[in-house]
Amino acid sequence: MTVAALAGHLGDAAAGDVRDSLRRLAAQYEGRGVHLVERGDRWHFQTAPDLAHLLRREREAVRRLSRAATEVLAIVAYHEPVSRAEIEAIRGVQTSSGTLDVLMEAGWVRVAGRREVPGRPVIYATTPDFLDHFGLASRKELPGIDELKAAGLLDPVDDAFEALTASEEEVAGADTDTGNAAADPLD
Repeated sequence: MTVAALAGHLGDAAAGDVRDSLRRLAAQYEGRGVHLVERGDRWHFQTAPDLAHLLRREREAVRRLSRAATEVLAIVAYHEPVSRAEIEAIRGVQTSSGTLDVLMEAGWVRVAGRREVPGRPVIYATTPDFLDHFGLASRKELPGIDELKAAGLLDPVDDAFEALTASEEEVAGADTDTGNAAADPLD
């Protein structure tokens, strides 16, 4: 529940008092099997991560996102609200409607309205379920470029291009050094 909703249930208590009480309560639950956490401006109880396997009756089917879906999800998360045309401009390829449908079915992306420009395109944003699934309190906790590079999740295009051109130069240099330059098939 949100702080405002809790304050309303408590006879219109002051939101600041409710927030302080929630933080004190979260601190009391810190070392227990259940934690009080805030995700996307909503407070809820969740099982402690080290005990979750004991309470799970069935295994969740791991849903592997396609590369396109992962790219679209990242674009929506980092650039929201974003239109499909903007997603396509960033990715450099056309995005199928099925990709956005998969993300909306997962509950991670939602329609956030329409942009006030000619054609009034639909714009997309992430949901509280997205924050909850990835353990984020807000989008501000998304990793930055430096963190992604340090984790090895980004291969800088410039570095990859330099490596490619360096290896091509080495191959060309080896052919000319040995005197075995490739013969032109038209000669």
